[in-house]
Amino acid sequence: MFQKLLAKAFGTKNDREIKKIQPLVAQINALEPRIKALDDDGLRGMTGQFKERLSRGAALDDVLPEAFAVVREAAWRRLGQRHYDVQLIGGYALHKGMVAEMRTGEGKTLVATLPAYLNALSGKGVHVVTVNDYLAARDCEWMSRVYNFLGLSSGVITTNIDEFRRRSAYNADITYGQNNELGFDYLRDNMKYSLDEYVHRYLPTAHDAKADKLLNFAIVDEVDSILIDEARTPLIISGRGEDSTEPYLRANALVAFLKRDLDYIVDEKAHIVSLTESGVDKAEARLKVPNLYDAEHMHWLHYIHAALKAHTLFRLEVNYLIEDGKIIIIDEHTGRKMPGRRWSDGIHQSIEAKEGLRIQEETLTLATITFQNYFRMYEKLCGMTGTAETEAEEFAKIYNLDVLVIPTNKQKRRTDHDDVVYKTEPAKFRYVIEHIKEAHAKGQPILVGTISVEKSQFLAHLLDQEGIAHNVLNAKQHAREADIVAQAGRLGAVTISTNMAGRGTDILLGGNPELLARAEVFGSGAVHQHFDENHPDYQEALERWRAVCADEKQKVIEAGGLLIIGTERHESRRIDNQLRGRAGRQGDPGESAFYLSLDDDLMRIFGGDRLRKIMEFLKIPEDEPIVAASVTNAISDAQKRLEGQHFDSRKNVLEYDDVMNLQRKAIYALRRRVLAAQGTEELVQAAVREVVYRRVDGHCPQKVNALDWDVEALEDAIFALTDQDLDLADVPREFEALVDSLEKHLLDQYQDRRKRLIDQILHTIDHGDGNDALAASQADDQWRYYEREAYLRGIDTHWREHLRTMETLKEGVYLEAYAQKDPKLIYKKQGYEIFKQMIDRVESQLVEQMFRVEVKSADELERLRQQAEQRRARARRQLEETHASQSLHDEAEAAAGPGKRPQAAQAAPTVAQRPRAPAQSPAKRAQMQKRAERMHVHAAWARRVWAARKSHMQATGDAPPTTPAQLAAALSPHPAPVATSGAVAGAQAPAAPAKPETVRRERPKVGRNDPCWCGSGQKYKKCHMAADEAAMHK
Repeated sequence: MFQKLLAKAFGTKNDREIKKIQPLVAQINALEPRIKALDDDGLRGMTGQFKERLSRGAALDDVLPEAFAVVREAAWRRLGQRHYDVQLIGGYALHKGMVAEMRTGEGKTLVATLPAYLNALSGKGVHVVTVNDYLAARDCEWMSRVYNFLGLSSGVITTNIDEFRRRSAYNADITYGQNNELGFDYLRDNMKYSLDEYVHRYLPTAHDAKADKLLNFAIVDEVDSILIDEARTPLIISGRGEDSTEPYLRANALVAFLKRDLDYIVDEKAHIVSLTESGVDKAEARLKVPNLYDAEHMHWLHYIHAALKAHTLFRLEVNYLIEDGKIIIIDEHTGRKMPGRRWSDGIHQSIEAKEGLRIQEETLTLATITFQNYFRMYEKLCGMTGTAETEAEEFAKIYNLDVLVIPTNKQKRRTDHDDVVYKTEPAKFRYVIEHIKEAHAKGQPILVGTISVEKSQFLAHLLDQEGIAHNVLNAKQHAREADIVAQAGRLGAVTISTNMAGRGTDILLGGNPELLARAEVFGSGAVHQHFDENHPDYQEALERWRAVCADEKQKVIEAGGLLIIGTERHESRRIDNQLRGRAGRQGDPGESAFYLSLDDDLMRIFGGDRLRKIMEFLKIPEDEPIVAASVTNAISDAQKRLEGQHFDSRKNVLEYDDVMNLQRKAIYALRRRVLAAQGTEELVQAAVREVVYRRVDGHCPQKVNALDWDVEALEDAIFALTDQDLDLADVPREFEALVDSLEKHLLDQYQDRRKRLIDQILHTIDHGDGNDALAASQADDQWRYYEREAYLRGIDTHWREHLRTMETLKEGVYLEAYAQKDPKLIYKKQGYEIFKQMIDRVESQLVEQMFRVEVKSADELERLRQQAEQRRARARRQLEETHASQSLHDEAEAAAGPGKRPQAAQAAPTVAQRPRAPAQSPAKRAQMQKRAERMHVHAAWARRVWAARKSHMQATGDAPPTTPAQLAAALSPHPAPVATSGAVAGAQAPAAPAKPETVRRERPKVGRNDPCWCGSGQKYKKCHMAADEAAMHK
């Protein structure tokens, strides 16, 4: 109450921000007469002037007022549209890296031209991100008239374009593209074998020492859909895995013998399924295995959980369709079909088994990233949507984005009625039909929102029985989408939509004359394609349709404007608000109402049974609804709680993916340096040093008395790696001296070997023209080529194995909760150890190859080159396949977090939200813990490794780490406490781990071969390293 009084007296924070921007709007308006007086050439010439000012050191903010005025005038000349003052405010908010909430019909597409043009002047590229290919192509074609008129280039990224067109589009000043494509292109770039094949335009490495910001500026349309709804959906590039058809079929057959609530528990709110002890016993009997939790049989749990999910939480016509013998996923948030997409980790295969379809092979992850971490790579990020204020906290915490609510150009005239709640679903639909008939009789256009294809078809059937003509907009009607939306505001139109989120096309009262004329002259498909707007038939049809639509608009306004009817509340208030927002655009009249029943999913999950008992106690008839503001508020509160769970789920995803994100950035940065041939020889030498140090430390550790060193084992290890037969009997029995001696010997051997091999290559080169210097350069380049290929091959091979290992770790780490450990902290620690081991394998393989490869003839050299080219060709084919079949993890993969394979397409829980099994006796709890211990031997081993290790923090200077070992050290997790995530099924919630003592360095960590911190000029290992380590271990 006190906050409301303050807001009324002094205005809200949003009001104050808007007030601060008003002087800038006045400044832009004052420039309009001067800009309007310029001819076309003069207006176009302003772009060159802006670029020149920027090159002389001016900031973008310095040219902003004039640039916005120029874009406004160009839009008026090329599009016949002039930016409103509120659109200037929206453009400024976007330029400043905010989320601009703009109501439907306020012209977000036009607003984006302001910051896009301004930021493109820097020459670093601007990405305008949309939710689908149609909107990307439409907006680019539409707004490119403004950009091209002002001398800037534009391009569009869609699913099916080739690599050459992709590269050209990314090299344009302003690039429109679908969010999935931008992310997939980043992953594909980092699987390529030449920098020339990259399609993205990345910022220079020197621009950002940590390589955190690789891309310049992104404007995200429908930002809540992309950054919130899809944040639990990792992008994955997959390869073919092993065939495991039989386990899925057996698990599917097993489900018929299990009884709900007795053998397994379904938690619809959390969207998970778990076996009870009874279910475990039956599964063991049916599968004829002694113990499902034994390491030999534990894989069955994955198949059983996936099968139970498929049967209980995935419904035909709601979550998926069947077309041509294949499962087609339906996007929960938009109702669109997503052909070519597959739920991962067994969910898709289990649904195929359930529906009796051919089971396709499982996939192997080759590369992956979440939208959260992809979009955080932009130096500046902003977004626009009609509904962002409800998610302001998440935008601020995850993306560091403030939300600014932009005032509407005209005052809203839409009436939003309180929710109407019926006891049963049939009663609800009877009243919905009556309301539609009443509104339809007076010519009022109606948009009816449903949450599934199944409900939309049921409602369509009821309207058919009443003889009411209607259109259906759902996942099955994607091709006619724009046609249907164009007619949804016409007099007497009735449109049923599964979900209006992300449709991207305004519903104009009276109809959209341009789309209607285009469809009449060029066919309905032309709504999605380029066409000749100067065609005489089109111009004639356009004039005719304008008159028809203007007449119908007046009649529609008299009938009350567009009527929105929601037949069910969505889990997110934003989706409901987006449906409502289709009415009342640009000051038009309209109304909205939601009709609910106690049988609806949201009502049933959040207290519907209690309300049903109250209605039965009061003897309220089935056809009599409850209409009260308190009911509407209670439903909103339930949605808030569910949104909070989803926020926790997405936050949980991010905390786990941040570990992989650090590793991914390190590997990709190393890979780019190798591709650029920057210090390839130095990287090989650094690998030799690190391998030597690890081998010596393994067999002759510094903390062990030299008399107890296993020198013979060290000799064998070096021989196995380098083929160098060494006699270390006379080497000094001092750790650093031994390391230095071996390093010097092997590096000398490598340099001699490298020179000899380059000389051998030189003899195979025909340099009859007498240009010996050129031949020597070619020989050196060919050896560098082989070094680069060997390094890349090792990185790629072991990185893919590492992805799978980390996925396995994520699946099992939740069991740490049994030992009162925090799974997230354990995941960070063990993940770092696994990453270090992977780096060691990469370096060891490289060293082994460099010391063993031979080039004895031109034929041998050609064979090595052919092998490398074959590998590159396979990689290209693999990347080409990803364009045709891009795999998305389902939301549950990410939301479920470590500990379980993904088990649902909808929101899955964090660890704290895992299902609780029925109450168990102490004996059964002890049995479960014993099983967990048997499953978790590897985790205990990893903890011992971790306990023996000390901090390996990388120095925090400006220079980036340049060797794999330094990269691994840079990724060492900080030992900061992380809040306990809660309990797993059948276990008590673990207590929060004890807060570790924070140890702060007095100086940055120094590498063993770096100059010592004391300034003596000696290497750290020769100076203070021993003393520092002794002090650390006290």
